[in-house]
Amino acid sequence: MTNTPQAAGRASMKKELPERFKDYKNVWVFVEIERGKVHPVSWELMGEGRKLADRLGVQLYAVVLGPKTPETKQAIRESYHYGADVCLICEDPALADYRNAPYTEILTDLVNKHKPEILLLGATPLGRDLAGSVATTLQTGLTADSTELRIDDDNSLAATRPTFGGTLLCTIHTLNFRPQMATVRPRVFGMPKPDTSRAGRMIWEQLRMKEEDIVTKVLEFVADATTNKANLAYADIVVAGGMGLKNEANFRLVKRLAQVLGAEYGCSRPVVQKGWMPAERQIGQTGNTIRPRLYIAAGISGAIQHRVGVEGADLILAINTDPSAKIFEFAHLGIVADALTVLPALADAFERRLGARKMAS
Repeated sequence: MTNTPQAAGRASMKKELPERFKDYKNVWVFVEIERGKVHPVSWELMGEGRKLADRLGVQLYAVVLGPKTPETKQAIRESYHYGADVCLICEDPALADYRNAPYTEILTDLVNKHKPEILLLGATPLGRDLAGSVATTLQTGLTADSTELRIDDDNSLAATRPTFGGTLLCTIHTLNFRPQMATVRPRVFGMPKPDTSRAGRMIWEQLRMKEEDIVTKVLEFVADATTNKANLAYADIVVAGGMGLKNEANFRLVKRLAQVLGAEYGCSRPVVQKGWMPAERQIGQTGNTIRPRLYIAAGISGAIQHRVGVEGADLILAINTDPSAKIFEFAHLGIVADALTVLPALADAFERRLGARKMAS
C-alpha cells in the first residue's frame, strides 16, 4: 500500500517558524485613547495579556500613542497599574485624533523595530480599523473578535472566535508569521484589579510622518448627540428578549422590567433581523458582549453566538417554554414558562419590593 499525504488540519501544517521571526518575543497591548480617555477594553486586554506574557515567560508592553498631554501621561501610569512591564510611547500632535495613516505608520514602525510576538487590540471601531491596516502592512495574520486567547503547547497563540454566523467556534493559529495579532470585543474579559504600586520602563519613539504628509484632516469634532444609545457592555443588569416574545409589541414587557430594575434592555440577533429592535441592542458575539451582575433572558433559545456574548455574567436567569432550550445548559437559574406571563409578574414583584425598600429608607 502506498501512503499518500492527506490534509490533517493543523497537525499537517509546518510549525517551524521562519528564521527572520525567531527573535520576536513579548506581548503587546495597544492602549486606545480617544479624546483623552482610555477605552476600558485596553485594561481588560492588559489583564489577559499579563496572563499570556507570564505563560511565555516574557514581558508585557503597553503601546501608548497620543499628543503630549496630561491625559497621555495618565494613560502611561495606568498601563503599569494594569500589568505592563514596559511602555512604548509616541507623543506627537499628529496623534491627537485617530487617523488611520499616522497610527498605522507608527505602530508598524514599532513592530518592525521591537518585534513583538503577540499584538492585541480592542475590537472597537478604532481598534478594528487600525488592526486591519497594521496586519495588512505587516503581512501577518489577524484573528478578529476573539472570545478566548491562550498559549498552545508549542507556545503559539491560539485565538478562538465564532464562525459560520456564530453557529460554531473555531481556534485560529498564526504559525508562520509574526506578530500574532488578535482583536477582542469589550467585556469579553474581566477588568483586572489595578496595582497602583507598579511602575516600569519607558521607551520613547518618534513619528516619522509629518502633518503635511497626512491626507486626512480633522476639521471638527462633533460629539454623539444620541441620548438613547445603549450602554449594554458596561451595564450591571440587563434584560433581553428573543423570538419567544412572538412580536415587536411584546418587547414593552422587557423594557418595563428593565426600567423597574434600573437596567439596560437588549435582544437576540433574530429580533434585530426581524427589525423589532435596533442593532445597538443586539446581545451576543455578533452584537454586544456583556458581563453584568444579573442577566435576564426571556424567550431566547441560547445559540452559541449568544452564549459567547453573555457567559461572563455573574448570574443568568433564563425564561423559556422549551425545557430543552440550549440556554438552560449555561444559565444559572431557569424558569420553564411563558415569558409573556413571567415578565410582567417579575416587574410587579420587583416594583413592590423596591418601592417598599425606598419607603423604609
